Amino acid sequence: MPPPPVVHIQNLNQRYGKTLALDNLTLAFPAGKTIGLIGPDGVGKSSLLSLVAGARAIQDGSLEVLGGDMKDVGHRLKVCPKIAYMPQGLGKNLYPTLSVEENLQFFARLFGHGPAERRRRIDTLTDATGLRPFLERAAGKLSGGMKQKLGLCCSLIHDPDLLILDEPTTGVDPLARAQFWDLIAHVRQASPGMSVVVATAYMDEAQGFEWLIAMDAGKVLAEDSPAAILAQTGKPKLEDAFIQLLPPAKREGYRPVEIRPMPAGGDSTPAIEAHGLTKRFGSFTAVDQVSFTIPQGEIFGFLGSNGCGKTTTMKMLTGLLPASGGSAKLFGREVDANDLETRRNLGYMSQAFSLYSELTVMQNLILHARLFHIPERDIPGRVGKVAKRFGLDRARDSLPDSLPLGVRQRLSLAVAVVHEPKILILDEPTSGVDPVARDDFWRLIIELSRNDRVTIFVTTHFMNEAERCDRISLMHSGRSLVIDPPADIVKKRGAPNLESAFIAYLKEAGAAEAAENVQKGGLIGAKTGSRGDSRKLAEKALVSGSVSLFGMNLRRLLSCAWRESLELRRDPIRLALALLGCLILMLVMGYGVNLDVENLTYAVLDRDNTAISRNYVENITGSRFFRQMAPLRDYADLDDRMLRGSISMALEIPSGFGRDLQHGRKVAVGAWLDGSNPIRAETVQGYVLAMHSGWLQNYLKTEYGRTPPQPALLELRYRYNPNVESLPAMVPAVIAILLLMIPAVLAALSVVREKELGSILNLYTTPLTRSEFIIGKQLPYILLSFVSFQLMAALAITVFQVPIKGSIVTLMLGAILYCCIATGFGFLTSTVTKSQIAVIFLTMISTLLPAIQFSGLMSSVSSLSGAGRIIGKVFPTTYMLNISRGVFNKALGFEDLQGQLLLLLLTIPVVVGAAILCLKKQET
Repeated sequence: MPPPPVVHIQNLNQRYGKTLALDNLTLAFPAGKTIGLIGPDGVGKSSLLSLVAGARAIQDGSLEVLGGDMKDVGHRLKVCPKIAYMPQGLGKNLYPTLSVEENLQFFARLFGHGPAERRRRIDTLTDATGLRPFLERAAGKLSGGMKQKLGLCCSLIHDPDLLILDEPTTGVDPLARAQFWDLIAHVRQASPGMSVVVATAYMDEAQGFEWLIAMDAGKVLAEDSPAAILAQTGKPKLEDAFIQLLPPAKREGYRPVEIRPMPAGGDSTPAIEAHGLTKRFGSFTAVDQVSFTIPQGEIFGFLGSNGCGKTTTMKMLTGLLPASGGSAKLFGREVDANDLETRRNLGYMSQAFSLYSELTVMQNLILHARLFHIPERDIPGRVGKVAKRFGLDRARDSLPDSLPLGVRQRLSLAVAVVHEPKILILDEPTSGVDPVARDDFWRLIIELSRNDRVTIFVTTHFMNEAERCDRISLMHSGRSLVIDPPADIVKKRGAPNLESAFIAYLKEAGAAEAAENVQKGGLIGAKTGSRGDSRKLAEKALVSGSVSLFGMNLRRLLSCAWRESLELRRDPIRLALALLGCLILMLVMGYGVNLDVENLTYAVLDRDNTAISRNYVENITGSRFFRQMAPLRDYADLDDRMLRGSISMALEIPSGFGRDLQHGRKVAVGAWLDGSNPIRAETVQGYVLAMHSGWLQNYLKTEYGRTPPQPALLELRYRYNPNVESLPAMVPAVIAILLLMIPAVLAALSVVREKELGSILNLYTTPLTRSEFIIGKQLPYILLSFVSFQLMAALAITVFQVPIKGSIVTLMLGAILYCCIATGFGFLTSTVTKSQIAVIFLTMISTLLPAIQFSGLMSSVSSLSGAGRIIGKVFPTTYMLNISRGVFNKALGFEDLQGQLLLLLLTIPVVVGAAILCLKKQET
């Protein structure tokens, strides 16, 4: 009896908005085989694999993996150690700032391996893949092929029964691709029962799998062995077979691409010339002595892996990047970034869709025609001609996002040629496009080359596309290995095909250092014990862990903390934000938010000009709160100077002021205040009234020897901050505000950054729990925030001269509790956002506004009413503000503030628990 299917799918549907990614899918993956999902981008391959891996939540239908329902949380946790998932994208499951060693250590710890077992597995895997010499190199600095090998090592660190690879060889050179599949073959020799599921767009690669599933538009076109599918369609190649399997509507009118020879004659001036072209970035040479000549109308292919120098060469040819050495010419003229006429002869189409998605097809074409200064009268005819030529007439009023991928690529090409360039640069233009659309695209390229004599400079990873070029250049490590027609390259190497010839050239150039390192006895179980023993040890470690606390595995939790600490230490921007950012903002806010009224500029409009009026003015001038400016001439002068901000107060003394005062008649003195800052204006008003009252009493005493009797005299004394200065009140408050905002932003960024990079998938597909993930990441930020608090406290003491009068231990205890809340709040905001910019705005707004408005910074919480009072009562800054001001200004200790500390302590599980509950363990 054959073993049961490793994956069984029944009536599976998956939608993203209006897009139906999987349409009533029913199929089974046979166990113990290499299974290939073939088809272009957008047919549902990645969606299906993420569902099988447990990384995405199932919307509708049934999905069983390894004998259990993936809707069942318990089953997902049980089979998680038996599944390895390598997502689409170069090194997407890796941490770029961590070294090869550190990435592998992290994954090994997540799956419960002890130090000795981790060392054995890492050494075995890196020996097998040739990564051993690069253990200390950061993952972000590896080549594309090495990233894929490291991603595979991280996936294999725990002996999976099901290995899921989503387009693992996209963007890598043929040699790295061959080595990758050699490694998979040796892994399967050591683990015969392992099932490998692969999504790929390379049909030549898929032909070597044991079982194939061809997909289109979320449906299965065929599932069988490659030989059976070829026999079923009667085609010699898998790509032709896939085209035959497509619905008739999609292959209607399809015909194979025919390569016509270049027409003879024409302009003898080469379109592109490069002589010893070199580009250095510091000590690194990206392009090394590259030379070639491309005649007009030629289709020239540029082949090589990521990082070999292709893009850098193209940028130098277009003037976007200055060359470090050598020369480049376009139509016989030296490339100059300021030579706009030469630049107008260039058209460029990037690999990623780079047009404006909010503009229609015609609007995009018209916009780019205007950008290239096509006369306005010629634009309608030019745009209509291009739209008709590239088959865009039916989509004239459609938005790009609503178009199929093949049509979007045609639109990109139309935009690139709307200004009729003589050179067209295409950077992997057909990546992810189905074979029919790819051939349609190449027919357009050939037509531009042969009919319009446009020189085509194209990069590609598809060898069948490279064979359509007139000549190709094979590049490696910044050097051009060979430039010749594809057939001549194959003939020179005596190879069966172009890919084999390319591999031979790469090996000759020293790119095959890892090819012979694979251990034939198997990978994981080769040195000590068997694979079964290793699996038992791993499962035991996963169950028991090092220590369990509240259901959390401390080994995994501390692994997250260790990894986050490494990433944080290697990110100078985040470190500067955490430490220097707090200090800079404290200086700005400490001095900027100052309610003290000193040296207030004022001027006098003295219409009396007597000894008494001058004495009145001198009383104010002698105060440290006011600074007198030149006298006012009239009301117009008053308005002008107050409008310009040269004075903040104006005094108007009426004529007859002294006479009326001496005769006991009622006198009115006018004080004009700048009320743009109401709080400051009220303070000034109090000073003016106090000084006015004081002058009157002194005047009466001097003139009459008595002062008017008062029924009651109120004497004010300030118990704390007796000089009523702003700094002693503001500095402790600023510490509380910044200690909430900055740690919250940093913590939020750490999660959203993983969402953007894709490494959040490691939470979805490993035994790591949400609480282990959140608390593990939180620990380094709590420590960093506490260091930031200490720096701000030191700044308060030394620069602002605000001493700590109370219990330092109480203040530090409150700061630690508050840091736990702040970082937890950051994690909470990160659960509802997916971009770093959005989470920064959301976190700053949700922390700053309540902290400033409702936490007692300006007005006490008891004076608030309604929703403002409720927010003030529950927001933690209120209690940290009381602790900070109490310790700094009131000399309070633990006994006085234990109620505030208790409220902070009770807030921690609420905030952190909410972040854990809101964090998703699966993508939705």
